[in-house]
Amino acid sequence: MKKPKPDVVSQLSTGELGFLVTGVRNAIWASIDRELQPLDITTAQFVVFNSIAKGKGSTIGELCRVIGYDSGAMTRLLDRIEKKGLVRRVANPDDRRSYLIELTEESGALVPQARRQVQKVFAALLKGFSDDEATALKAALEKILENAASAT
Repeated sequence: MKKPKPDVVSQLSTGELGFLVTGVRNAIWASIDRELQPLDITTAQFVVFNSIAKGKGSTIGELCRVIGYDSGAMTRLLDRIEKKGLVRRVANPDDRRSYLIELTEESGALVPQARRQVQKVFAALLKGFSDDEATALKAALEKILENAASAT
């Protein structure tokens, strides 16, 4: 008698999906941190630079949503980056209570180089994937994001 095939969705729903996603995220961030080390920036700092460069975050609140930090953690991260001379805070003309975060010339020049390093990491992580597997992975991740957005 054959054993019934395990219901993978039920298995993932017990929390395994969370463990897998967290493990993948942590592995990605650790790999990117290693690759960016010669540039003297961290993954979190790169995400800030890249978000600003792409126009996806210019206030502390927007950057918090992008990176998943609370405002205190983001302020501390920005303080460290600002001390390196890689970002500056300027008064927000639309809201006197907040600041806009801008790249400096130094970080603006660093972004393309850091992007190349990050692309190397992702290429290595996707090594051995067929086009069909990569397409399926992308579709599955997008579906999870859609489901998460509609669940809240």
